[in-house]
Amino acid sequence: MPLLAEDEKEKEEAEEAPPAISYYQVKPSLIANLASGGKYIRCDVQLMTSDDLFLEELNTHGPAIRHALLLLLSEQDGRDIKTSTGKEGLRKKALSTIGDLMQELSGKNELKALFFTTFLVQ
Repeated sequence: MPLLAEDEKEKEEAEEAPPAISYYQVKPSLIANLASGGKYIRCDVQLMTSDDLFLEELNTHGPAIRHALLLLLSEQDGRDIKTSTGKEGLRKKALSTIGDLMQELSGKNELKALFFTTFLVQ
């Protein structure tokens, strides 16, 4: 009977374990002219998911993801995205844009978050 108790304990621990997190890095760095003219943005983006199959979908649709992000970045005003509030707004908009795109292309959206790991406006 003690063996059964150990099996139950292991099963409970496995159920309580947080899902494995994976990241998809949009490569190479994104560089786009800003709508405000004369300025550009350079940034690196990481997409977080807890679904390994969805990670493969992100890889498959990498060019479409990159294109959508470049279009979104080129619509931005440099003054707005220099503030932390502006960056957070852009992050949320980018997450929504990529989530909608993945829903359209793969039939699901398993994105958990989007992170800017480099962010430069000049």
